[in-house]
Parts: sequence; structure tokens; C-alpha cells
Amino acid sequence: MTLEAGWLLAAATGYLSLLFLIALAAERGWLPDRLLRHPAVYVLSLGVFATSWSFYGSVGFAASDGYQFLTIYLGPTLAFLLAPVLLAPILRLAREHQLTSLADLFTFRYRSQAAGVAVTLFMLVGSLPYIALQIRAVTESAQVLTRQTPPHLLALAFCALLILFATLFGARHAAPGERHEGLVAAVAFESLVKLAALLAVGALALFGVFGGPGGLNEWLAANPAALERMYEPVHSGSWTTLLLLAFAAAFLLPRQFHMAFTEATDARGLRIAAWGFPLFLLLLNLAIPPILWAGQERGLAGAPDYFVLALPQAEGNALLTIAAFLGGVSAASAMVIVTTLALAAMAMNHLLLPASLTRRPPEGGNLYRWLLWSRRGLVALIILAGYAFHLLLQQRAGLVEMGLISFVAVAQFLPGIVGLLLWPRATRQGFVAGLLGGGTVWAGLLLLPLLERAGFLAFGLDPAALLGTVATESPWFTATTASLAVNGALFLAVSLATRPTEAEARAARACVQATPPATGVVAAGSAEQFSERLAEAVGPEVARREVRRALKDLDLAPDEDRPGELTRLREQIERNLSGLMGPLLARMIVDERLRLEPHTRQALADTVRHVEARLADSTIELHGLSRELDSLRRYHRQVLHDLPLGAATVALDGEVIHWNQSLVTLTGIDEEAATGRPVAELPAPWGGLLAGFLRTDDRRLRKVQVGQGEATRWLNLHKAAIEADRDAAGTVVLVEDLTDLQRLEAELAHSERLASVGRLAAGVAHEIGNPVTNIDGLAQALDPADPQAVTTGLGQIRTQTRRISDILQALMRFSHGGDADTRASEPVAVAPLVEEAIRLVAVSGSGKRAAFERHIATDLAVLGDEPRLLQVLVNLLGNAADASPAGGTVEISAEAEGDAIVLDLIDEGGGIEPDHLERLFEPFFTTKAPGEGTGLGLAVVYHIVQAHYGRIDIESRAGEGTRVNLRLPAAPAPETRHEEPI
Repeated sequence: MTLEAGWLLAAATGYLSLLFLIALAAERGWLPDRLLRHPAVYVLSLGVFATSWSFYGSVGFAASDGYQFLTIYLGPTLAFLLAPVLLAPILRLAREHQLTSLADLFTFRYRSQAAGVAVTLFMLVGSLPYIALQIRAVTESAQVLTRQTPPHLLALAFCALLILFATLFGARHAAPGERHEGLVAAVAFESLVKLAALLAVGALALFGVFGGPGGLNEWLAANPAALERMYEPVHSGSWTTLLLLAFAAAFLLPRQFHMAFTEATDARGLRIAAWGFPLFLLLLNLAIPPILWAGQERGLAGAPDYFVLALPQAEGNALLTIAAFLGGVSAASAMVIVTTLALAAMAMNHLLLPASLTRRPPEGGNLYRWLLWSRRGLVALIILAGYAFHLLLQQRAGLVEMGLISFVAVAQFLPGIVGLLLWPRATRQGFVAGLLGGGTVWAGLLLLPLLERAGFLAFGLDPAALLGTVATESPWFTATTASLAVNGALFLAVSLATRPTEAEARAARACVQATPPATGVVAAGSAEQFSERLAEAVGPEVARREVRRALKDLDLAPDEDRPGELTRLREQIERNLSGLMGPLLARMIVDERLRLEPHTRQALADTVRHVEARLADSTIELHGLSRELDSLRRYHRQVLHDLPLGAATVALDGEVIHWNQSLVTLTGIDEEAATGRPVAELPAPWGGLLAGFLRTDDRRLRKVQVGQGEATRWLNLHKAAIEADRDAAGTVVLVEDLTDLQRLEAELAHSERLASVGRLAAGVAHEIGNPVTNIDGLAQALDPADPQAVTTGLGQIRTQTRRISDILQALMRFSHGGDADTRASEPVAVAPLVEEAIRLVAVSGSGKRAAFERHIATDLAVLGDEPRLLQVLVNLLGNAADASPAGGTVEISAEAEGDAIVLDLIDEGGGIEPDHLERLFEPFFTTKAPGEGTGLGLAVVYHIVQAHYGRIDIESRAGEGTRVNLRLPAAPAPETRHEEPI
């Protein structure tokens, strides 16, 4: 069965058109975003590793090297099993610093444009044989199916289709770091197609040729040489070398780096790829041995490389033959498209841009257009260069040979990766010297002999004569060992002979840990100034768009002017520009146009918030001590954030570092609005209150009143110095909200006053009744004819009326003691206060049983709230009168002791049991009979005395009476008002 070349071209064109539709559907949002960002799509996109070498050449590789063909898949499996320590750090760097290629990665680490140029040129030269291999595989597969030499137009048409697809869906954005949803979806679909096609051919070999696993076992038993040929190369071959080459290629090939890191959505995809990608490779390899043995059983002519096509053709299965052909087209097209996109990004950032941007940038938005079309032009140029290399080599090399040339080239970057991940002492000079030395050996042992065999060059090189017969018996072992030995030796020696610059040292630290915050403050003071300064390098429109983009990435306002936030904005702009034009050029532009003031130390608040933000946004998974420290940091921060007390930490320069949730609730000031601001600039009244407290020497302020009316709040303020070191010193302020407690105490005190009023009501009624009776009698006895008697009677009536008024006013003052939240402390004379308390207690029944003796100087005064102090004395004197026997005496004395007034109240009652003394001030505890007390009296007394910064002590022994000692702050005595005796 033969097929026409036109039909094959039509099938390939139709298949690539289907890829266009899939990519278009992804780009236009016709496919669900949940599907496009599913980890399975990411895993399948990594299947770009399996090229036409894997699809076709693996059978030929198995025919010549037996089970060594598995090394090409065991190497990537090992690399992805080491993903947490090998691939995850690279992914973190690529995402954090917008590194879109291997050249960007090494340029970032070694801070050298020469490193980027060397990597780009070496990768271009090393990838051309691999691109040519894909083009050759498509044309040779067409030759197998048509049984005739295909015209060069077929290869050229294939290249044209690839250029069209790559430019439309792989180079849609000016910045190569932006994810291409359509490209990823198309590559994932291609991986499914080639896997399904290869498994289908394998099923044909197993069941169609051998009749099932039993038939295959019978054939192997009858042909032991076939199985022996599979094992023999493993014992004598260089499988370790091939394993190393495949290991390096799994993440260093341009297409693998692009799909694994540039197009990655998140770290979760990489974690799943650690087992998903090896599973994909395992499934891909299951069909290789059955296809090889089936081809040998059928005696297929031609190279084993194309048994995948020849077997279904020989079996007369046209549908499967076309499917196998399209599987090969999938493998080749995916490799060429992704590889050229990656190489174009390298060439743009490290060859074209550094030379082009030395001139004045294009005006308006032309820079983006120029970048986009330059990338597309580079894509076309690289694909056409691969086509030219294909024409040059023609039929002179096998698929595996051409593929391994690129694998050995990629392996030259392994020493650089060691320096990136494990050896901070490595220098740019060592990296470039090692790469040039290893590259020279690679070219001499592999590339130049290939060109010489193709008839393009005539150097007369004989690797066997130079290195011995082992060079021809195992060329990959020789070339790999020699090139890596020279590379590693130069890398080590030159790095030890030179010293890394400060920029290299910072980059080396960034490769193994989160990037430390920049030191200094940006000279530009606003986002508008950022745009103006960047415009000189990239043009005004590009500058405005990049600044707006960075502001959006950081969720900052356009008028942001905080120094710490501007420093973060500067770093975000550098990352975004790195994705647009490479890390070194981005760093040069930002350093020149957005200069830091090195002598201005960045505020501690900004540094802390920067580190917190970076750690919160970091996708890297910490391990060991770093993970424990980060967990401890998060725990302590959460404790501070959820503390039921308001907590703020303030740096030495007065800027707020932390502002917890309780303070947000209390003050109404958001954490984002508070942090990074000087504490004095916080909204009133909080800015003035906290700033003033920080300036005082007091470590505690008690009962601070804030606000008026219903908005009044009562606070306790505490502070403590933080003296970790000079750069981390500051103060922590705790704000305790006592408003609810204060209001509750006021309500309890008022309730107790009302209860006392109730208890006094009967006595008050009796006391008022006597004067009223007297007034009535005096009024009846008045004789209008005797003026002297009238005058005397009226005077006595006024005396009795004033007595009633005094009793009622005392009771009213006591019951309406006022709201403690709105009364200020004032001098209160002690003697009148005691007299008024005695007057109120005397009207009660118990008060009539006891006599009150006073020993109080008239010039003594305390500082406080008169109604609340009156409540204290009424409660204490009432308790003393209740405890006293009939005819007993309650002694009240007062004297000055320093800055305090000490009152002693001594009764002759039965005393208090020792077990009860410790509970006297507990709410609702009482020693009286049920119904005779609320148990709130002494509790209210205690809180009132505490609020007046006083002290109360009670001494008592059973049967010996009780002594109450009351200390209150002294004040100058006010004018003593005249009191009528009772």
C-alpha cells in the first residue's frame, strides 16, 4: 500500500489546521479556563520532549543499542523525581524574576551579558541539528509511505506551516514571559495524538502480528537472538552517559525550559508533573519493543527508525498508517515550534535588544510592535536555518545521531546549574570559560565531524586518532566525558581564581532564598515620576503602560507615594521589564532611570512589610530549618494579629510596622492605611494619642478618655521597648479597651445606688413626716394679732422646710450620682462629705441604732467625683451601722499622710469570719440573710476606689468588730459650705 505525497501534505495541513482551531479556541476563551489550567494539560505539554526521534528513532535506537533506548526516558524520570530540589527552585526564579529562557536564567545568576550571549549562540548552534532532524523525519516518513523521494517543496511547505503557527499563537505577545494559552493547549493535544498513535501501532504489533502476549513470548522463545540483541548493548554500552544526557535534556533543552517554567501556571502543576510526566514517558515506551520485533518478524525493509510507519502500511491498515504519520508530524511540529519560540526569545533579549536599544527608543507604542515583529522574524529565521541545515546534511546521519549531538550540547550547561543552585562561589568568568571550553570539545568531536561527513567541510578530523579507538566505539561517552571534563575543570579553576562581584553575590543568594529587600529609597517620589524617568529609555507610552501594569500587579493606587511601596514598585517594574527584554537589560534600565539613594536607609516598617509580602507570595516550598522558622514566623504574626488587645509595633523613626485586627476594629483605621505611615499622621484622635504616649516616659496610662458622647471610649495604654538590635529596635504598644467594663461598672454602681435609695425610703419618709407635722402645728398656732409671734413662727417654719429640702437634696444627689464617663475629678472636702453620708445613713433603721463619732479636720480634701465618693461612704457606713449593736458607736477618723488622705471606719459589730475576708469584694457575695443585701455594695465600692487610684483594706476578727481603711489621693480643700445640724 502506497500513498500519494499530495494526500500526505493535505493530511498534515488538515492536522495543523486542527491545531490552529484548538489554539484559537483557547485564546478566544471558547475552552473553559478550568480545563486550560488543569495540571494534566501542563503535564501533557511537557510531552514536547518526545520528538520524532522518540516517535520514530526510538525503534531504530532499540535495534542498534537494545534496552539502552530506555535511558532517554529514565533520565527525564530522574530529573522530575528530583523536582523539589532541582526544578522547583528554577521555577521560583523564573516566575519571581520573569526569566523566560535558559539564557535569562544564567544572565540573572552570573550578572553578565557575555554569559547570555554565549548561552544563546551555543544553544542556537546546538539546536539546529535537532530542528533539522524533525524536518528530515517528516520528509523521510513521507518517502516511506510514498515509496519515492519526496520533493523539497514538502519540507519547505511543512516549515512554512510551522512558521505561520508559531507566529500566530506562539508569538502573540511582545513579552515572551506572558503565558500562551493557545500554544499550551495545542502542544498538549499533540502529545495525546502521538501517544495514542504510538500505542495503536504497538497494539497492532502485539495483537495483529503476534496474536497477543502469548504469541510474542513464543516468538521470543523461538528467536532468542532478538532478545539477546536487546540486552547485549546494556552490558557493554555507555548507558550511564546516555542517562546523564537525557537527565540534562529534560529541563535544559530550550523547548523543555519553555514549557516547564515559562508556560507554567503554578507550582502545583510541577508537583503533579513529578509523577505524571514519567508516567507519560512510560506509556510512550511500552510500544517500542513490540514494534521492533514485529518489524523483524515481518522482515520489513528500510531503516528500523520508520517501523512505526512501515508496519501498519505492510498490514494494509490505511487509517492507522495515516494516524502514525500524523503522530510523527505532531512530534516534529511541537518540537520545532516551541524550540524556535524559546530560541527567538533568547536571541531577542541577548543579541538584538542590547544592540538596538542603544539608540533612542521608538516613540509611542512602537516598541511593543517592534518587539513583537522582531520575535516573529527571528522565529521564521531560525526555522529556515533548520531547513537549510536539513538540506546540508541530507541522508548522512541517523535520527539518533543528530538528536544526541544536541543532547551533548545541552549537557554543557550542567556546571552552570551547579553554580546556580549549589555553589554561590561560582563566577561569571568561570561559567563562560567552562562553556567555551566544553563547547569547543563538543564541536571538535561531534559537530565538525558531522559536517565533514555531510561533505560540507573537509578538516580531516579523526576523533579516533586523537582520543583512541574508544572514540569510535562509544562516541557519545567520549564526547560527553571529554567536553564535561574540560568544562567542569575550567569552571572550577577560573571561578576559584576570580572573585564574584557584589551583584553576583546578591544574585547567588537570590537563587537559593527569597530576594532580600533593596536598600535605600527610590529617588523618584511618585508613580508619575517613574513614568517620566523610564520614558527616556523605553519611550513615554511604554513607560506609562509598564508603570500602570506594575501598580496593578501590586494593587497600589496611582498616587502612591510611600517610600516602601515605591521601592516595591521599582522591583516589580524590573521583573516585568525582565520578561520583556531580559534580566540584564532590565536591571541596567531600572538602575539608571530609577536610581536608589544608597545613603537613605529604608524604614524598618517598609523592610518588614516587603519581606512579609515576598514570603506570602512565594510559591517555593520550604524545607528543614527554613520551614520551621517560617512556620514560627507565621504563628507569631497570627498571634499578634488575632490578639484580643489592640497591638501596634512602631519603629524608632515613628512608622507603624504592625497594626493588628483589634486596632482596626477599635479605631476604624485599616491595616494597609496604618502600616508604613508615621504614627503621628494617623487620623485623629489616635495619631495624637499614640504619638504623645510614645513620647512620655510612662509605660502605662490608665483610664484614658477618647471621644465625646456616645463615641466616648475608655482605654488603658501599655508600651514596651523592643531592643533586638539597632536596625530592628522599636516599641510595641498595647491598647486595652475598657469602655464596656467602665459602662458595666457605672450601671452596677447606679443599680446599687437605687437599691440603697429603696432601703432608705422608709427612713426618709419618717424624717420628712416629723418636720411636716411641726410645720402644720406652727401654722395653726400663728396669731395674726401678735406680729412677734408670727415672725417667730415663720422662722421656725423655714427651718423645718430647709430641713426637708436638705434631706431630699441629699437623697437626690445620691440616687442621681451622674454618669462617671462624663464627670471630671475635682477637690472634695472630706468633713462635709462624711456629714452628708451620715445624714443619709441616719434616716435608715440601722442608722438610728448607732451613734457616729467624727474625728475629721475641716481642711482635709480628696480629689475625685463627689457623688461616687458619697456612694462609697454610704455603703461603708451603712454596713458598719448594720453590724453594730443597738446603742453602739461607729468611729470615723481622717488624717493626711503624704499625698493621700486616710479614712478609718471602725464599728463595734461581731466581726467577719476569716474565710469570708478574701471574698468580700466579689460581686454578689454577701454575709447577710437572703433578701437583706444584693452582694454588690462592696464590689462597687472597690471599683470606685480603684478608679480614683485609691486603696481599700478591711481588717476584722470575729467578735471584735471591723476596721475599714480607705486611702484616697489628697487635694487642696475647697471652701467649706455651711451645713445646718440635723
